[in-house]
Amino acid sequence: MTVRKAAVAGQFYPASPEEIKMMFDHFNKVLEGHLKNPDLLKTKTRAVIVPHAGYVYSGFTANVAHRLLGNSGVKRVVVIGPSHRVYLQGTSVSEYDLYETPLGDLPVDRNFATELISKFGLGFMPDAHYEHSTEVQMPFIKTYLPESRVVELVYGDENPKNLAPVIEWALNDSDSGVVISTDLSHYYDIEKAKALDSICLDAVSKLDPSELHRGCEACGKIGVEAMLIAAKNLNLEPLLLDYRTSADASGDESQVVGYMSAAFI
Repeated sequence: MTVRKAAVAGQFYPASPEEIKMMFDHFNKVLEGHLKNPDLLKTKTRAVIVPHAGYVYSGFTANVAHRLLGNSGVKRVVVIGPSHRVYLQGTSVSEYDLYETPLGDLPVDRNFATELISKFGLGFMPDAHYEHSTEVQMPFIKTYLPESRVVELVYGDENPKNLAPVIEWALNDSDSGVVISTDLSHYYDIEKAKALDSICLDAVSKLDPSELHRGCEACGKIGVEAMLIAAKNLNLEPLLLDYRTSADASGDESQVVGYMSAAFI
């Protein structure tokens, strides 16, 4: 039994299950207290875009999307994120048996992973999977879809047109959900960041992959573009959920990172 050990617990998010639960409770209390449309929380979606920074910065933004994904009751979640630590060509699919989180282990859907590898000619590069862009999603999944299995995909030098069919194939199974992980611009002043991030937000809201290439600096732009291609092909509609920057948490507007979440319905 192979276990993908938590690599960034205590860094990007608390190592304590009690602290994680307290954070999620806080996010939901703030969300419910500021919602103009309470019906939003009844939305069912099987595909979301979420950020992957430390929870203190981007956890609220990610939580909104994961909570709506939880409404779907899917049995497996395909988590797709960019590699930050190692270079790889193409996309790697995790072949571990379990994914460790402070809230308890998530079983990996090995059969589904094997099908992906076989059908799309993907591989497994273990070093690529000690990746925070995917790991930070796992406590959310354990919270909102506690009975689900996960399949982790980490991509490097990849063509979005190769990744889009993987997303479509997953979403054509009504038991599957997809999480696309990305942050937006990095380390610009607040005004520059908002200008660059607005390009990303517009691309998502219009389902326009080409607009991403007009200045969007999302680190997971490949995954976002693949999601937009798949959403168009599957006739899904985008719903922007939240946008903010690290300045909302830190107060420092001189070098910010942008975060967004979106659902496809």
